[in-house]
Amino acid sequence: MQVVLITRQGCHLCDEALAALNALGIEPELRDVDADTELHRLYDWRVPVILSDGRVVAEGRTDQAALRKVLPAV
Repeated sequence: MQVVLITRQGCHLCDEALAALNALGIEPELRDVDADTELHRLYDWRVPVILSDGRVVAEGRTDQAALRKVLPAV
């Protein structure tokens, strides 16, 4: 399972999503929405966005319990 966290600098919700993923033992690939034109077009106002194997599984405020439900392999 490949997990990607679409984030941006200074985003406290992104920091919370990363902490929740890390607490579950997941080290996601971090992608900056402002550094990639296509990511910006798709996810600008939706960050943080969590992708699992290329599919959006969560966006905005997330927590460990919600992530356990959408990332069942954890």
